[in-house]
Amino acid sequence: MCGITGFCDFTKKSTQKNLQNMTDVLHHRGPDDSGYSFFNDEFADVGLGHRRLSILDLSSHGHQPMQFNDLEIVYNGEVYNFKEIREKLKKVNYTFESDSDTEVILKAYHKWGIKFVDKLNGMFSIVLYDKKKEEITFIRDRAGIKPFYYYEKDGLLLFSSELKSFHQHPQFKKQVSDEGTKLFFQYGYILEPYTIFENTYKLKAGHYLSIDLRTQKQSLNKYWDIIECYNEKKLNVSFEEAKKETKKLLKTACEYRMISDVPVGIFLSGGYDSSAVAAILQSDRSEKIKTFTIGFEEEKYNEAKEAKKIAQHLGTEHTEYYCTQKDALDILPNLPEIWDEPFGDNSVIPTTLVSQLARKDVTVSLSADGGDEVFGGYDKYTQALKYHNIFSKVPLKKQLGKVMEKFSSQAIPFFNKTYNFDFRYKKVKDLLLSNSHLDTMNRLVMVFDEKESEKLLNTRQTKIVTSFDKYESLNNSNHAIDKLMAIDYKTYQLDDILVKVDRATMSASLEGREPLLDYKLIEYVAKLPNDYKIHNGDKKYLLKSIVHDYIPKELMDRPKMGFSMPLEEWFGDELKDYVLEYLDSSLIQQVELLNTKEVESLKNRWLSDGSGVSKIWLILVYMMWWKKWMI
Repeated sequence: MCGITGFCDFTKKSTQKNLQNMTDVLHHRGPDDSGYSFFNDEFADVGLGHRRLSILDLSSHGHQPMQFNDLEIVYNGEVYNFKEIREKLKKVNYTFESDSDTEVILKAYHKWGIKFVDKLNGMFSIVLYDKKKEEITFIRDRAGIKPFYYYEKDGLLLFSSELKSFHQHPQFKKQVSDEGTKLFFQYGYILEPYTIFENTYKLKAGHYLSIDLRTQKQSLNKYWDIIECYNEKKLNVSFEEAKKETKKLLKTACEYRMISDVPVGIFLSGGYDSSAVAAILQSDRSEKIKTFTIGFEEEKYNEAKEAKKIAQHLGTEHTEYYCTQKDALDILPNLPEIWDEPFGDNSVIPTTLVSQLARKDVTVSLSADGGDEVFGGYDKYTQALKYHNIFSKVPLKKQLGKVMEKFSSQAIPFFNKTYNFDFRYKKVKDLLLSNSHLDTMNRLVMVFDEKESEKLLNTRQTKIVTSFDKYESLNNSNHAIDKLMAIDYKTYQLDDILVKVDRATMSASLEGREPLLDYKLIEYVAKLPNDYKIHNGDKKYLLKSIVHDYIPKELMDRPKMGFSMPLEEWFGDELKDYVLEYLDSSLIQQVELLNTKEVESLKNRWLSDGSGVSKIWLILVYMMWWKKWMI
């Protein structure tokens, strides 16, 4: 795992020092080594920077940037099947000086051109500079596990694993994006290809971008899409056949991600996803796998006791740590540095803590993200179906919703005094206005809806095209829940879950790996009948059946718990000071895109009755980011 950065400067104003500064600010992603290549090309200055976290081939042979003939590469990630690809290359007379996957990628591209990417199984952001063709190519892995940002304006193109590199280049203009800001306040994260800055983008997952340095012409191409997997003909296989093949794919995916020249561990929450990974890997080993868990004193958030029971049953070497308010307060000031664009998932704090905990003993840790999106684990899928079906039968539902939209919940007598009425009133209104299963799901999870965003933000009211718009391209062979899972894979998983895990692990110089996001696994499961995933309301039915082969059902069966921190409990105590500091009107007034009066109203309501804590959290996160990066 590493950090990559650099530029194509057609104005020829960039320097070697700019490149070094952009690279070294990513020290946390790669503390073991650094490398810089600067080329004064005929058409542009090209800079390639790399920070290395040594995982495979710990020798200097794995140093980047790496060269072969007219090609040069910087690369972040892991290609798990590199040894198989290397053997194919050896058969056609390629020789190798290292045992690194970087050299394999470089020579695979030399042999097969851009089609080589179809052979890769892994997580990666790759930059390939072809000096002979005068071309530079950016590639991002299928699921988008590894980040890749780029900025282009006035003849300058910057790229990096994290936005903080761009601030180190004197020509970067940090103008806040209306679209990025609106998406953040609606969902708590910013969907690809948008970022918090104008002229700054995320390279889409499963895509590559090629730039001709002679003409500056760009070509963005898709090589993989989860939508196409779901649109394939569904498999006609029995449940037992599906279970056998899925189990086989899971084993291969997990074993691939144990390939390392440094110690490897597993994040274990005690839920089905992480238990599946731990069980599969421990079952075939005599040595104890290292597992790590974060717990909370607040019982309704705490899975540590269950995780410990699972670890004891499997026989892993288990470490647990209980997160306190002090831990949260110690990490909170660092959030804008770690997540260098606004990011509202409050589980960043325990995720950072478990990463720090694991890094004491290992350099690589397997996570189990993707289980809910692949196997059907979220309540929001079944809730979206249920509520959409119920509210679709309400006579004149849209008209009723529009009437409710005109009246505040506070204007409704008697009921406005009842607990959480504002929240329930809004949800009923949203469900009446919903026009599809996806719209229903989004309205269930949105923090600021369209109308609330208009009140909060001084932004342009333009249509923002995201992967949510791909919903209509899913064909009717898919069950409604399959469609929701496919879109969740391209949105919430990609731009929330994977961003959270990448930045949290990398802040501790820990490599995170995702076995449940192996593309061969999702390609297979996407084609299975829906009721193998959610069977008579039983979510993750297939995955649970596999886990029960390793762990007794009675150890696993309990209500699902999300991985989050006790936000409401802690907000009323020490964290309250942060709200008062960062939501101060004199500071808010300096932020052009925020409506000061609306922020003040939300703050006062929260102070008086504790309502709207999720909205307050997003505003706090945004203001902490703004103060760190914009002043």
